[in-house]
Amino acid sequence: MDADRPVRFGLRIPSYAWPELSYQDSRALLDYCRRIDHLPFEDIWVIDHLLASKGVYGVSWIDSMTMLAAAAGVTDRVGLGTAALVLPLRHPVILAKEIASLHVLSGGRFRFGVAVGWDPAEFEAVGVSLRERGKRTDEAMEIIHLLLTEQNVSFEGRFWRLDDVTIYPRVPDLPDLWVAGGTLTHAPDTPDKPYIAAGVLNRIMKADGWMARSSGSDPGDVRNDWLEVQAHLKSQGRDPRSLTFGATQFLHVASGTSSTAALAEQMPLFMAVMGDHRTDDDLQASYLTGSIDDMQATIAGLRDAGLEYLILTPLVADPNQLDLIVEHIVMPFS
Repeated sequence: MDADRPVRFGLRIPSYAWPELSYQDSRALLDYCRRIDHLPFEDIWVIDHLLASKGVYGVSWIDSMTMLAAAAGVTDRVGLGTAALVLPLRHPVILAKEIASLHVLSGGRFRFGVAVGWDPAEFEAVGVSLRERGKRTDEAMEIIHLLLTEQNVSFEGRFWRLDDVTIYPRVPDLPDLWVAGGTLTHAPDTPDKPYIAAGVLNRIMKADGWMARSSGSDPGDVRNDWLEVQAHLKSQGRDPRSLTFGATQFLHVASGTSSTAALAEQMPLFMAVMGDHRTDDDLQASYLTGSIDDMQATIAGLRDAGLEYLILTPLVADPNQLDLIVEHIVMPFS
């Protein structure tokens, strides 16, 4: 791979739904989005979890579609994406209406990132079987594509049936489709597996971009998954270069120059977001941690493996972190 090839960056905003979240905090988050619109990030992204998903995290997030609608109103340039929407928890007709509305109101800036989800509590809360998550996702993807591209849609599936359904407004162009998923080796309290599933590979075939896992996967997992993705695309007659290889990563740029000093600043912040049930070793294996040099080395390794687009997720909603991320992460790889 070309070591000088630039990496493109998105910013997954810290839209954490802390129990003590105030109106002032929420307004500040909109100012945060305004700031991103003037920084060298291509897109604003949001995490989607209905509940505090304790298998991996220790916090929940503001509703993703609502957050993006608010962000659309205070930005003009950046894309607005879900990274990634837990698709089987939603009714595809309602979601298609939301997507069409947001895409039109934002001037075509919506990016549709999807995932199957993994938290049993979320599925139980909405009366959906976790076992059906993959098949529900596939069916919902098909329905949403039909509703965004056709009128008078009829559909007969396992989970949903449509008869002569039309969604307005019409979208002049389809949102880019991103599929998230991959190997999970550092979050044992989830039902996901230490390999990239066949269903994920088949969904990636339909996508514009792939998002490697950010929680519970180390850089080696991501590199191996990318090799499998490329092999699968080739076996199905698709050029891997037609798919954007992306990844998501949590980070906090620490002021300390040594790895030890940086970790001392970072780990309490990681524990706040990820929960205290995960070990330091687990967190350091999964995320961008350590000194600036350490983090740059991790990104360089992923870039050399083919990474094209990296979505960064700050642990805190501090505008100063945005400046540090741009200076020490974005600009050196742009």
